[in-house]
Amino acid sequence: MDKYVCDVCGYVYDPAVGDPDNGVPAGTPWEKVPDTWTCPECGAGKDQFSKQ
Repeated sequence: MDKYVCDVCGYVYDPAVGDPDNGVPAGTPWEKVPDTWTCPECGAGKDQFSKQ
C-alpha cells in the first residue's frame, strides 16, 4: 500500500499503521480514509497530501 506525505508538515500516513488515535485503524488504505480526516500533526486536509 502506498504511503502519503503531508505537503504542509511532512507527516507520513502509512496504511500499515493507520491513525488509530483519530479513528483510522491499521490496514486502512488511503482511499478508505474518510474525507473529513485531517493530518494529526498540523490539521491539513486530505487534499494537502501527496503520494510518497
